[in-house]
This record gives sequence, C-alpha cells and structure tokens, in this order.
Amino acid sequence: MTFDAIGIAGTGLTVHRKWLDALSDNIANINTATSTDSAAFQERYIVVEAGQESPGVYVAGAAFGDPEGRLVYEPANPLADAEGYVRYPDIDLGTQMSELILAQRGYQANAAVVDRAKTSYEAALQIGRS
Repeated sequence: MTFDAIGIAGTGLTVHRKWLDALSDNIANINTATSTDSAAFQERYIVVEAGQESPGVYVAGAAFGDPEGRLVYEPANPLADAEGYVRYPDIDLGTQMSELILAQRGYQANAAVVDRAKTSYEAALQIGRS
C-alpha cells in the first residue's frame, strides 16, 4: 500500500509539473505581439486522464486557446498593420496566477504524500528489525 501511495503521488507530481510548465509558458508569452496576419500565441491547457491500467493520473495531451487572440491599436509598434493594429494572445493574467497557485499547492501536496509514505516505509523497516 505504501508503494501504491508513492506511485500515485508520483503521477500527480508529473501532472502538476506539466501544468506548471504550461502556465509559465502562458505567462511568459502574455505580452507577445504578432502581426495581424499571424496567429497569436495560443494559451496551453493540460489534459489529464485517470489511469486505466494502473492507479494515478496521466497527461493525455494539451489543448490550445484561440489563435485569433485580441487586436490592440498600437500604431507605433513595428508589427502594426496599415491600420495600426497588432495581435496579442487572449490570456488573462489573473486566471493564470490563480491556476499557478493551484498547481503549486497540488505539487506540494503530492510531494508531501511521497515524503510521508517514505517515512511510513522506513518505520515499518525499523519495526521489522526489532
């Protein structure tokens, strides 16, 4: 049972790490401007599934946001079109920061499970030696 806990928490660590990676990419590109004839940076979402053959969760893939983004009037921007517009991703910083906190807490919780399971396993070994 201890090993199951470590394995399941390990899958949770992997999922939360991938989620943190996606969020950091989204936040890093929140102000990435492109020309209006190009697609905007697309927000990345992590798709997670429950394990079918073994317990835990797994990254099933990624989903992406709208490539249309939002048009902003910035005639001084070197990427601006003839009307003075550039394209930015349609990413909300507040949402990204809230999800970042959730992903961090999930990662920390799974790491704590691994640590506690390891401590339980070590205690069981000590009892067996006595």
